[in-house]
Amino acid sequence: MSSERGLPRLTGLAQTIGFEITEFKEGSCVVECTIRDDHLNMGGVAHGGIHATLLDSAMGGTLVSTLAKEEWCATAQIDISYLNSVGVGERLIASGGVARRGRNLAHMEGKLVTSEGTIVATAKGTWAIWETRPSSQNR
Repeated sequence: MSSERGLPRLTGLAQTIGFEITEFKEGSCVVECTIRDDHLNMGGVAHGGIHATLLDSAMGGTLVSTLAKEEWCATAQIDISYLNSVGVGERLIASGGVARRGRNLAHMEGKLVTSEGTIVATAKGTWAIWETRPSSQNR
């Protein structure tokens, strides 16, 4: 499965933000990012959008690692609980897990922690799964 594809490519957004995929194997995807000044919100801590994008990337990547080569998926819904704030220099590590997978839907879980192990956010989400790439995605 994932061994046929190798590491997934980062989107332009993920590259701009500074994400790194540090693990990608069947059933697991870990995405990391070190918080920079331009990641901060007006309160001086990492913007929640960084957390959400890290979690979406790790959870989606985890699901992708389990898909057959011809299958396709997309995020349908994510619910995030923000638990702790982080500042510049903190290393964030997002990981995902498959809670349950059916033929057309997958329920995913995610966790975002600092390099010291402090839980920053958790997430649950639903992904749609197609047997083949939808025609709307053929570009």
